[in-house]
Amino acid sequence: MAELPPPPEGIVLAHFIVSDDVERSRRFYTEVLGGRLAYSGPGGLTYVALANSWIIINVGGGPTDDKPSVSLETPRDPDRVSSFLNIRVKDIHALYTEWSARVPSS
Repeated sequence: MAELPPPPEGIVLAHFIVSDDVERSRRFYTEVLGGRLAYSGPGGLTYVALANSWIIINVGGGPTDDKPSVSLETPRDPDRVSSFLNIRVKDIHALYTEWSARVPSS
């Protein structure tokens, strides 16, 4: 497991995202939002440093010894949400233009 550096002061939030396509998610957080790849390990486990937080991306998985009744999986219904990431910025219109220019065309 990657050893993340401690914050210089206070706390740093880490948001865990379960993804069916870890590489695509990593590209979004690094190439579009400007995060920095901090760790990429076995099984797809990926850490992206973004602003003053960490985005942890990994595939889902079955129960673990410490949580024998819990499974992680991507949402099957895109109209139902149990988590979201709120990114607060000074000028959303300027950032939308900047970030949109980074999204590769399909």
